[in-house]
Amino acid sequence: MKHGKNPTRKQKIMIKKVGLNPDNWLVVKNTTDQLCLINRESGRTKEIPYG
Repeated sequence: MKHGKNPTRKQKIMIKKVGLNPDNWLVVKNTTDQLCLINRESGRTKEIPYG
């Protein structure tokens, strides 16, 4: 699995809209249709669709 990067301001807003705490998530992949995240502590992954 790739190492995650800190989310940008726009990405933090997207993460908050889904109900997650942006301080606990790192961005692994950012495509045109989804944002792939990994949890800092547990290593769980989530995919957030844009739209």
